[in-house]
Amino acid sequence: MKVSPQVAMTLRQIMLMNFGFFGIQYSFGLQQTAINPIFSFLNADPGQLPILNMAGPITGLLVQPIIGAMSDRTWIPGLGRRRPYFLIGAIGCSLCLFIYPHVTALWVAVLLLWLLDISNNTAMEPFRAFIADKVPEHQQSTGFLMQSVFTGLGITLANFSLYIFQQIGWLQQTSEAGIPYWVFGSFYIGAFCSIASVLVTVFSTPENEPTAEEFAALKAKKEHSAIGEIFIAIKEMPFALWQLALVYLFQWYALFIYWQYISHSIVASVWNATAADKAAYEQAVAWTGLVNGFYNIVTFISAFGLMVMAKKYAAKYVHAFAVALAAAALLSIPHISDKYLMFVPMIGFGIGWASMMGVPFMIVVKAIPKERYGVYMGIVNMMIVIPMLIQTVTFGAIYDTFLKTPAAAMTFGGVFLAIAAVLTLFIRSSNKAPEAPQAG
Repeated sequence: MKVSPQVAMTLRQIMLMNFGFFGIQYSFGLQQTAINPIFSFLNADPGQLPILNMAGPITGLLVQPIIGAMSDRTWIPGLGRRRPYFLIGAIGCSLCLFIYPHVTALWVAVLLLWLLDISNNTAMEPFRAFIADKVPEHQQSTGFLMQSVFTGLGITLANFSLYIFQQIGWLQQTSEAGIPYWVFGSFYIGAFCSIASVLVTVFSTPENEPTAEEFAALKAKKEHSAIGEIFIAIKEMPFALWQLALVYLFQWYALFIYWQYISHSIVASVWNATAADKAAYEQAVAWTGLVNGFYNIVTFISAFGLMVMAKKYAAKYVHAFAVALAAAALLSIPHISDKYLMFVPMIGFGIGWASMMGVPFMIVVKAIPKERYGVYMGIVNMMIVIPMLIQTVTFGAIYDTFLKTPAAAMTFGGVFLAIAAVLTLFIRSSNKAPEAPQAG
């Protein structure tokens, strides 16, 4: 039975349609926590980390808007508009994750990261538009924040798996390339979860078949290129999205700093060592996985609280509050020397991450036309990856010239998140929370 976007959906339906996000975010969790340590195990210099991570911003910049524009003009009987893309992406993720721990050279690890990011972006972008397509306006806060729930769950399990496998004695040995065998198990689980969770969504949630008028519009769209549609959409982009782009410049620049340097910050402040001390750094990487897993538990739990807040307050106020908590977390991390106290700032960071993965999209869907959900969700991702791209080409020099320590890098990121929180308050959007339709 098809679910009309005007008909309220049950919580179970919303959970099933978002379940595929779990596997995609498990993969993303491994990218956050395990990829940079693998680079380090393969003898990458800390100053190289930003440039080695260029795959994320470049593929996001190119792949997501193109996939979004293509999905706006796609209809495959039996699969629909968005599902074909996140199914293909999930297959790619599974293959890349299975192969990844077997790499033996740094350049191969970098190349495989590019393929993994292309697959992740192909899968992730249509999920945003999928929610906007099917969920009625008064439930969209629940729809988007349910993605935050599965984001928290997926990344939590990815990070905890790293810690759990690291505790198994016979997995302490390393491959010929120097990668510990405890890394392998996490990637194998990710390979399974990526495809399995997406299949749950594909088989449980049919898409809404276009009307005759919508089919005609799809046919008309095909007369123009998907790339041309992207440029037209950017030219016609609402002012609120330009303001969101400025917020994202500071927000995502800061997050990329966190993911690249958190294990280096922890090994310095807790173990009083550097990545050159292999034994200490392995312990720090495992503890980073535990800490990142914890903040994603907070993400999983706090997403439900943010659902309640988003029904009472405008999305921009909810987001500004959450990002401010994340800023406080980054500012405090370098000053914590007790590894157990490192969990405290992760509460604020987890709440901020929950908001980042859901709340801004409530601002977006109110500002864009329904028939262009796909292309604009792709453009929003461009707003995410352009700051990451800027970070990859600028932060290495900033780090080597001015900051010089992981602690200073964390502080730099905290200041940028604080700026993002303030800028969020100035977004020109509705100051009212969405209202449910009145009965009768």
